[in-house]
Amino acid sequence: MVQTKRRVYCSGPLFNPEEQWGMEAIAATLEKAGYDTFLPQRDGLEKYVMGLANDPKVTNRMFRRINKFVNRAIFSVDVYQILEGCDYLVFNMNGRVPDEGGVVETGIAFAAQKPLVIYKKDYRTKFNGSDNSMITGLSYTFSTVTSMEKIPTELERVARILESMGPNPYRDNNIPPHVKKVLSFGRTVWKFLSVARFFDADDAKRLDLLDQLAAMCEESPAMARLQKA
Repeated sequence: MVQTKRRVYCSGPLFNPEEQWGMEAIAATLEKAGYDTFLPQRDGLEKYVMGLANDPKVTNRMFRRINKFVNRAIFSVDVYQILEGCDYLVFNMNGRVPDEGGVVETGIAFAAQKPLVIYKKDYRTKFNGSDNSMITGLSYTFSTVTSMEKIPTELERVARILESMGPNPYRDNNIPPHVKKVLSFGRTVWKFLSVARFFDADDAKRLDLLDQLAAMCEESPAMARLQKA
């Protein structure tokens, strides 16, 4: 069991029921071991915007306006969760090819020296039984975990290795300026979603809140800085 409760960002594919089931299973395994989890398909904007383009309640004009904001909002909120909201990350690398978003998220966590684990129980590879070293190297150990039940233990092992190297130098003063802008915007969006109780609203109310959020962010200083970057 985890002595001090930590929050884990669950990264991986989430675009069909089977992928979502796999991500839910990883989150459940971590929660059973005593962790909190951030699961984008459950806790992030992804849950509510992936089907907007085909929603008959959404006009093309409204979707274009919302989508302009949503692309930045999803990216910024997820970066905020990886760097500030969560302590660890688990990347589900199952699939014909690794999920593109998951690779980026894992790279961000690696650069910030976050303890992370890559889980894979899929026999498809690119290099005769081996995966691309530019991805497996992000695990710090150039290895993947093949049993979901072993993820919590491996996370703690990696955390101990990183802690033995001394304090993490990735702090506010060492964060690159553009990443600070993304964090600021992500923090602003997340605060709005929490205050507005976005995730508790019904579909019609969430659509209205998304429209309000798009309008708010068009005027946001953080959004303006990102637009100029």
